[in-house]
Amino acid sequence: MGDHVVRCVYCDEVQSHYALSCPKDNALVRAYYSARQLKPKSLHGMWTFLDWLPVNGIIKDVGEAAITYRSENLAAELGLDNLFISFSGYWPERNALMKTCSFKDLEAPPTIQRLIEQEDRSKLVVASAGNTARSFAQVASVANYPLILFVPEMAMKRMWLTVEKGPVKLLGVKGDYTDAINVAENVAVKPGFVAEGGAKNIARRDGMGTVMLDASLTIGHIPQHYFQAIGSGAGGISAWEAALRLKNDGRFGLNLPRLHLAQSFPNSPIFYSWNNMEPRYTKAEETYDDVLFNRKPPYEIKGGVKDALINTDGQVYGISNNEAENAKKVFEQSEEIDIINAPAVAVAALIKAVESRTIGTNDITLLNITGGGVARLKEDFDMNMLQPDASISSAQEALEFLEDTRLRR
Repeated sequence: MGDHVVRCVYCDEVQSHYALSCPKDNALVRAYYSARQLKPKSLHGMWTFLDWLPVNGIIKDVGEAAITYRSENLAAELGLDNLFISFSGYWPERNALMKTCSFKDLEAPPTIQRLIEQEDRSKLVVASAGNTARSFAQVASVANYPLILFVPEMAMKRMWLTVEKGPVKLLGVKGDYTDAINVAENVAVKPGFVAEGGAKNIARRDGMGTVMLDASLTIGHIPQHYFQAIGSGAGGISAWEAALRLKNDGRFGLNLPRLHLAQSFPNSPIFYSWNNMEPRYTKAEETYDDVLFNRKPPYEIKGGVKDALINTDGQVYGISNNEAENAKKVFEQSEEIDIINAPAVAVAALIKAVESRTIGTNDITLLNITGGGVARLKEDFDMNMLQPDASISSAQEALEFLEDTRLRR
């Protein structure tokens, strides 16, 4: 079990075990584990890192881990000698078995397990542009945990499962991801509902952090460079926090990886903020992958994206649709597996870094492919496409629908 205390990253005061932020300064909180060194357990998937997850138990039949392998073909294409790839998705030939084909599968299991341990059966409220919703729906269905999903109507094509739908309500929101977030936030504060917390939730962040743990175990060292496409940037924060724990462990090196975070241009608020530029957004659907467009990322908050970038001498890339599409082709032809659009943005950032000689030929580099294998999954599984239970445009409409559904039971 992951024995830990929760502390504010700014004032260092101990917080409630299930706190999402510090009430004094609104900074992020972080789990500080009693296990100082990484000692994998003989458990399945991501649960092997249970000592560094903020839960006491596991949910059986979920919790597949990201896999790490040394690239040969893409590495040769780019002229890199030490390129490692973390793959979150379905690729059974490499023992990658995430059945929703996204590294959001690393967030949902510890988040729902943590709620189970609270013995709170309030309905979990999640806003998503598709990948997070799919992962939470899969885990909630397996765990029989009540879940309310708010997903933009334009993202409904991503709503499928490989299991039978459990106690999950899917509400289509008229608008984009930000609209879905706003509606969900207004519902989650009502009695009987609970917010999953987004980037503030240590269970989500530490779940994603297992990417860095698995990679460092595989490589034998903390990587020098870390590439990932981001929306909110929570994945970047997670990689940084996991690397801090590995540095404290002492057996994986004492240097933090340089974060190379990529956004889909021009809908790239973190790119604009980091480079002190005025934003100029287009419609969300014009983004190469609209899951990467979060208008309100945890950038300035203490312990957030800005702090992670400063602490690691990081860099943020703005990637055009053409750059992402070309990078997607390069990756799929080289590695011979399909990927979703978001990680193509990370591949494009890696290509830019190589071309500008930002990284060296011999540098230990980790590329996080945050989703892939959808085409491969279709060969082995039937996809259970989910239809929205209702279409809404406000929290009031959502609450009226949910109350009416409850009364008709």
